[in-house]
Amino acid sequence: MPPPATFSSSTAAFLGGMKSALASVFFLVLAGTYIGMGALAHDFGFSPWWLALSTVLVWAAPAQVILISALGADSALIEAAIAVTLSAIRLFPMVVALLPLLRGEGTRLRDLLLPTHFTSVSMWVESIRLLPGVPRERRIAFCNGLAVGYMSTAASFGFVGYYLAAELPPLFAGALLFLTPLSFLLSTARNAKAMMDKLALVLGLLLGTILTATNVQLDLLWTGIGGGTLAYIVHRLREAAA
Repeated sequence: MPPPATFSSSTAAFLGGMKSALASVFFLVLAGTYIGMGALAHDFGFSPWWLALSTVLVWAAPAQVILISALGADSALIEAAIAVTLSAIRLFPMVVALLPLLRGEGTRLRDLLLPTHFTSVSMWVESIRLLPGVPRERRIAFCNGLAVGYMSTAASFGFVGYYLAAELPPLFAGALLFLTPLSFLLSTARNAKAMMDKLALVLGLLLGTILTATNVQLDLLWTGIGGGTLAYIVHRLREAAA
């Protein structure tokens, strides 16, 4: 756990969050990812300002890839909306895990709306790591600053990628988009302490590979349900045998 941080005001905590975002490895991850995202938007005929607005409103790289690909392929708006919504459901457990760290005495519902919207893989991983060292009354401001730092990075490098699109090989642009899931995988592996967590990660990787190779529909959903359930069953069997 990082050493405790003290902030004299909410503004100082917000700026501290932004500083932490710009100093973290996720700054580089998001920079690379959104260079690829900018190139993708360019290839599908979307403007860089459209990409920046979708970053603020959607705020999740996988969901943005789905949105750009669906609209670029002339899919119906309702289909694109459903696909983006289903993609965003994966963030719900992260929100549930994050909110207890943010709530304090007198915390109002409206105070939690921005952190809820801001929750993404990068913001969640760093919040779980850093918030225990931040005074509870400053955590919401710190968390918002962290998220704004990441969102600003994403929006800025989206412009860079858009104007570099003509120079980026398609394979390289696609590889950049893979940085976010790769960083999440490495962060999850680092933070997995219990055997059940490690087993769920390994089973998820195996099942995901098998289901994708066999063209099973909703492979991500079945991977999560199957890997998590099997890991839980093994955990309970070990507890019963102990």
